[in-house]
Amino acid sequence: MTASLRERLREARPLLAPGVYDAFTALLATQAGFEAVYLSGAAVAYTQLGRSDVGLTTASETVDTVARIADRVDTPIIVDADTGYGNALNVIRTVRGLERAGASMIQLEDQTFPKRCGHLRDKTLVSAREMCGKLKAALDARASADTLILARTDAVAVEGLEAAMERAQAYLDCGVDALFIEALRSEAEMTHACARFGRRVPLLANMVEGGQTPVRDAAALGALGFRIVIFPGGVVRFIGAQVKRYYDSLHEHGTTAPMRGDMLDFDQLNGVIGTPGLLEQGRRYEG
Repeated sequence: MTASLRERLREARPLLAPGVYDAFTALLATQAGFEAVYLSGAAVAYTQLGRSDVGLTTASETVDTVARIADRVDTPIIVDADTGYGNALNVIRTVRGLERAGASMIQLEDQTFPKRCGHLRDKTLVSAREMCGKLKAALDARASADTLILARTDAVAVEGLEAAMERAQAYLDCGVDALFIEALRSEAEMTHACARFGRRVPLLANMVEGGQTPVRDAAALGALGFRIVIFPGGVVRFIGAQVKRYYDSLHEHGTTAPMRGDMLDFDQLNGVIGTPGLLEQGRRYEG
């Protein structure tokens, strides 16, 4: 599974990885035809805790979520491991746990702890030297070289664009497999990042609805030079809006009838999750 992600990233066409937050959304994304999925720390915080993306989640919560996804789908999983949940020693434990759980690519960022969502203000950074130590620890910790390490810098908002480019170069020199320069603020900045790194290493574009970076489609981002495109929180924002509509309607009408046309029925849902096949598998073991 992980080897195929490395091979896929050698292709020129961008890899579009939608955000997921559990096994069910990963299953739906896989059925839609996506070649990889992306689990963000924000998605875990939003859905597991009902809280903001401000460093409240733990390594074990992320590992458990990855394990459940990997148990249900074979699709490569790109995992946001935030800061690694501590120092270089914590990073080692985090990488080992996520790799065992089924992560194909593990993302680490250079914020201090507690971190913030990459599109919030007032972020703070560890030194580039400390981050390089954490990245080297991650590279040493993985059991397979096909478990890819993605280095993210949040320096654009804190130290400026050129400082972010310098950090990205330092992280690339550590031997990471891909780069993520967070919260680029214009197409000019996106073009600049791609001109500097796009031909040398897979570069990730993060599309956040209402965030700092202009939202473009995968084809346009591929033309700029990005090789990985994520829409990490879109599914939570969409489901949040739809679930609010559902609950408001149920509270008002006392029935789901007004929403019936927007719902899967009992058999349709069982078809999506594979209940008939699961029951048939069970019958093979009877008697």
